[in-house]
Amino acid sequence: MNNFFIAQTFGKSSNYTDIPNTLFKEHDVKKGLRNEDGTGVIVGLTRVSDVVGYEYVEGKKTNVPGKLYYRGIEISDLVNGKGNDRYGFEETCFLLLFGYLPTDRELKEFTAILQKHYLLPNEFFERNMLRTPSCNLMNSLQKSILALYDYDNDPDNTEPYQTLLKGINLLAKLPTLAVYAYQSKIHYYDRESLVIHYPKPEYSVAENILYLLRHDGMFTKQEANLLDVMLMIHGDHGGGNNSTFTNVVISSTGTDIYSAISGSIGSLKGPKHGGANIRCSEMISAIEKEIGFKATENQMKAVIERILAKDFYDNSGLVYGLGHAVYTMSDPRANLLKACCEKLAKQKDRVEEYEFLTKFESVAKACLAGNGKTLSNNVDFYSGFAYNMLQIPEDMYTPLFVCARMAGWLAHNIENKMYDGRIMRPATKYVGNANPYIKREER
Repeated sequence: MNNFFIAQTFGKSSNYTDIPNTLFKEHDVKKGLRNEDGTGVIVGLTRVSDVVGYEYVEGKKTNVPGKLYYRGIEISDLVNGKGNDRYGFEETCFLLLFGYLPTDRELKEFTAILQKHYLLPNEFFERNMLRTPSCNLMNSLQKSILALYDYDNDPDNTEPYQTLLKGINLLAKLPTLAVYAYQSKIHYYDRESLVIHYPKPEYSVAENILYLLRHDGMFTKQEANLLDVMLMIHGDHGGGNNSTFTNVVISSTGTDIYSAISGSIGSLKGPKHGGANIRCSEMISAIEKEIGFKATENQMKAVIERILAKDFYDNSGLVYGLGHAVYTMSDPRANLLKACCEKLAKQKDRVEEYEFLTKFESVAKACLAGNGKTLSNNVDFYSGFAYNMLQIPEDMYTPLFVCARMAGWLAHNIENKMYDGRIMRPATKYVGNANPYIKREER
């Protein structure tokens, strides 16, 4: 490819592609489906989940403590209600998909169905993953989901009940796909030993992930409980988040569930969405190396100022893990994860790191907030520390997000099939010029 020619031509084409921001206001266009005050444009109705970060009081946007509801039930009630003696992700999936909390019998039957579908088809791993490993696990997951289309006897059946059955099958297999993608990658690219476990049908989803990831297959109850909570809090986040909206947009064309889920994974891969957890984890690690766990508030403020001045970490000027598109005062997921991290940090003798995080969070909030505005941390702030305590490699952070969010994607996909069969097609306003056609020999 002649890169010089492409670069020159691209530079020339910018005259035709530049759209001044003033035009959006002039034509009353909601750029990125956002209102002027930063809130999202309402484009649908849902009974699956709700994200609350502000309220309108007498027509004015007012900040409130964040709330996340699954089918009208607060996520904090779900997490605290399960306790430490049992796992809650399977129950959360049932709630999102069927709309109510299951009885013991219903939960056992649903869990048994998931466990029955943990295994991949015969030779799927060898043919579709081991022979064609990817340097990016999210790309590998997309390929694997699309490959499963060919193992379905009726893949293009988009009837809601059939979509539910296909989706549950994918939900059960995603943890295995994610871990196998990781093992294939490190075997091929890092020349590490290939260790593959078959998933255990008697294990919960959280237990199986840890079992499949670790060479010795060993883990503690406390470790599995923390991962279970992480899966629960990532299960859904309203119908407006980018990957869920992507799923619904794609499925509105009438295409198959495999294509829709693959599209959602592509969306979640982005560093502004699911990939943000890795950016935040890397930033925290860089800060810890720069100033140490015993850093003073002034040292923390200094490194934050360097980040804002684009003179530290990735030079983006962004402090990852702080601020959210919806939450204003607090992120309920972050609060739940913070509490779980404190418990495991004590058991793993990593209290010093935990205390550094909580102190940095407080200092960063004070530095970044202003003009009477509060600033929320978000779930990414503590997720890296949680994964690290669980010995989960960074490559797996976003794929595990996929494993959890699959439940929400499926719930919204089915809901939209049942109440609105129209194709989603937002309009755009043309603001270019009307140009005459010039014959080739005259150009």
